[in-house]
Amino acid sequence: MSALHSIFYEEVGRESGRCALFLHGGPGVGILPGYRRFFDPAHYRTILVDQRGAGRSTPFAELEENNTWALVEDLEKLRKHLRVSDWIVMGGSWGSLLALCYAIRYPDRVSGMILRGIFLGRPAEMSWVYGGTGTAQIFPEHWARFRSLVPESKEADTAKAYYKLLTGEDQEAALTAAKYWAEWSASTMTLLPDPAAVAEIASDKTVLPVSRIECHFENNQFFLPSPNFVIDNAAVIQDIPTEIVHGRYDAICAVKGAWDLHQALPASKLTIVPDGGHSPMEPPMAEALIRAAESMKSIR
Repeated sequence: MSALHSIFYEEVGRESGRCALFLHGGPGVGILPGYRRFFDPAHYRTILVDQRGAGRSTPFAELEENNTWALVEDLEKLRKHLRVSDWIVMGGSWGSLLALCYAIRYPDRVSGMILRGIFLGRPAEMSWVYGGTGTAQIFPEHWARFRSLVPESKEADTAKAYYKLLTGEDQEAALTAAKYWAEWSASTMTLLPDPAAVAEIASDKTVLPVSRIECHFENNQFFLPSPNFVIDNAAVIQDIPTEIVHGRYDAICAVKGAWDLHQALPASKLTIVPDGGHSPMEPPMAEALIRAAESMKSIR
């Protein structure tokens, strides 16, 4: 994709099927096995991509030349490489923002969107997760642990304080910060948190690089040209068939973001999953995403 970056992608499903692109969250999480479940393999040709620095893309965890608009251009280069005229794009959390940015820049190349756990990169949404104004009010015990590593910083500057630790020269401090960062995310992702799963995520060997990439984007306001970029440019994508799926009890991305996007895209369909959280892997959310993918089969 550039002199520095190469990206890994995989294809599953029907070779001659309708093309669908899956965008993972994070940023930095990479492709997980469960992400292949959403599109019917008998109908769709699904492309899954490890974004720059993530998963099997190289160089792993690289921050240089790693930004939203570089990723958008990677996707367009991949589309051309695959000789795909257009595709249905699915993305959740950070992946929903990346999907929207790609669609705004290349609206003629997106035949439909399935967006989950809407994140629009607005200051209030970042403050909700890392500024003590939202998620911390729901999970105060986990917020207290997350904050305990940087007690000297103001709550609003928590992410910046973590960024200094994650990118500093003290590798032991960086690894500790990465584990705390991962714990905070994993502890608040599901409707019913599993302590064993949280511990496993926090102890994974990729915890430092993944946390660094996520914090890198957060610290740079996700490289958006304006705070309300997506809503301000919604007219560009208003004719793209769009399914919005959001968990009522999503503690990471408040349902208000999904509502605002739906209001900006009146033709979109908004499904609020009554017993859903942030994770797409919990049954209620996974089932809603599969239904959304099924509904996209009618697109010509």
